[in-house]
Amino acid sequence: MTGAPIELHVNGATHRVAVDPDTPLLYVLRDALGLRGPKFGCGLGQCGACAVLLGGEAVRSCVIPVSAAAGAAVVTLEGLGTAEAPHPLQRAFIAEQAAQCGYCINGMIMTAAALLARTSRPSDAELREALASTLCRCGTHLRILRAIARAADEMRSAGR
Repeated sequence: MTGAPIELHVNGATHRVAVDPDTPLLYVLRDALGLRGPKFGCGLGQCGACAVLLGGEAVRSCVIPVSAAAGAAVVTLEGLGTAEAPHPLQRAFIAEQAAQCGYCINGMIMTAAALLARTSRPSDAELREALASTLCRCGTHLRILRAIARAADEMRSAGR
């Protein structure tokens, strides 16, 4: 069932989508808007691969109905920065070579972006706690932690 079009504000642009209001936000982002940052992982909100910022908070878009995002600011990995001007987290993940297969990286970066927006100088324990529910099996956790700390330093220096 498709209801009235739903207005979404994604990465600074407004989109109207005609989908069932219970459709997972992830499906709309990937299928209707063509965004590839958020990934389908578990489909249960447990792995974090689908994380986006919704009103500044990291949420699992595979379990959020699109209707819950109507009118709110949604930011995906693509909305953090561009190829020409990457976000400090994106630059740091590249510099620290923090990705192997890359599947979890969307969730790691989006979760870290929410953390750094509210805590400019997170402790190692805060970083680990924030990332604990974003699953990765590649073994780059130490590089990921270094990348986030590096981005936090850069963001503080730039006054972000």
